[in-house]
Amino acid sequence: MGDQPVDLALQPPSIITKPGPEYADEVRIFQGIPGIERAPGGRLWATWYGGGPTEGPWNYVMLSSSDDDGHTWSGVKLIIDCPGQVRAFDPCLWLDPTGRLWLFWAQGWSLWDGRGGVWAMTTDEPDAADPHWSAPRRLCNGVMMNKPTVLSNGDWLLPAAVWSRPPIQCEPENERLTPHESGSNAVGSTDQGKTWKLLGGCDVEGRSCDEHMLVERADGSVWLLARTTYGIGESVSEDGGRTWTPSNVSAIEHVPAARFFIRRLASGNLLLVKHNPPDGKTRSHLTAYVSLDDGGTWQGGYMVDERVQVSYPDGTQGPDGILYLIYDFERTGAKQILMATFTEEDVLAGEPVSGAVRQRVVVNQATGVKER
Repeated sequence: MGDQPVDLALQPPSIITKPGPEYADEVRIFQGIPGIERAPGGRLWATWYGGGPTEGPWNYVMLSSSDDDGHTWSGVKLIIDCPGQVRAFDPCLWLDPTGRLWLFWAQGWSLWDGRGGVWAMTTDEPDAADPHWSAPRRLCNGVMMNKPTVLSNGDWLLPAAVWSRPPIQCEPENERLTPHESGSNAVGSTDQGKTWKLLGGCDVEGRSCDEHMLVERADGSVWLLARTTYGIGESVSEDGGRTWTPSNVSAIEHVPAARFFIRRLASGNLLLVKHNPPDGKTRSHLTAYVSLDDGGTWQGGYMVDERVQVSYPDGTQGPDGILYLIYDFERTGAKQILMATFTEEDVLAGEPVSGAVRQRVVVNQATGVKER
C-alpha cells in the first residue's frame, strides 16, 4: 500500500509575524467576524478574518492590538494562514483565569468539510507589543468562535460545534464527515486547558452554524444559547455539559441566523448584545441589554449601531467596568472592524450617561476593490 496523502487541515498553519504586501489592508476585499480581549495591564487585542472575495479557502486570520485603550490600533501584527484549499476562520480571543491570552480559530477544508477543527495558541505576555506565542495545537473537531466559560467548580467549557449542514464547496475527496459528533457541543478541560475532552452536546432544532454560547447560572446549571433559522434556540445541562435537555425556542427574540453575544459581568448580571431591527429580520440595530435575574428578563436597551450590515458582536470588560464591544460593518463594502465602549449603567439607562461611551472606533478598515 502506498503512503496516504497528508491531511493538510490537520497540519499546523503558517504563523506570519511580519505580514507581506499580499496581506495589506489595501488588498483585502472582504473581512469581518471579529473578537476582542483585554490584557491585565490594559492592552487590547482584536482578531478577525478576511482574504479573498468572501468566505472560502482563501481566508486567513488576523491579529491587531492597541496600547492606548483602543483610541488607535496597530496594523495587522500576525497572520494565521493555511495551505491550499484549507482555510482559517472564526477566530476568538480569551483571557483565561491564569492571565494567559488564548487565540482560537477554526481550520478545515474549503468552506465547510463536515469536521472542521478548533485550534489555539497562547501567550503568557498579553501586555507585550509583540508577545511570544506557543505553537499552534488542535483541540477538537468543530468550530468555536465564542469565549470559553469557567464553571464555579473550576472546569473550563469550550463551545465547539460540528455543524448540521453537509459539506459546502468541498471536493468529495476532502469531505470529513463526523455525524457522531454533530451538535452544539461542550468540550471540557479540568487541567486549565492542557487537555480537552468532548463532554456532550445538543442537536438544537434549526441550528444554523450554531455559534452557541454557554453561561453558568446561579443554580449551577449551564445555559446553552445557539443561533438558529428562527432566532435563538436553547438547552440546559445540569451536569456540567455532559447531558442536555431537548432544545426549546428561547424567549429572547432575535433575527434569524445571526450571531449574538452574551456574557457574565463583574456585577453578576448578564450582558446581551443582539439585533433589534423594526422588521425582525435585518442585521441592524445592534443593541445591548442587561439581565438582573440571570436571563429571566432583560432591561435597558442601549443602541450600539443602528445601521444595516452591522454584525457579529463580541466583547470583554475592564476592571473599571468599561465594556469593549467589537463588531463588523459591511464586510465587502466599508470593510470595517469597529469598537464601541460603554458601561452597564449606559445599557440600563438606554442612553450614554457614564462618560465612557465611544462609538464606531475603527479598529481596521480594508480598502481592496473587487476586480470586475
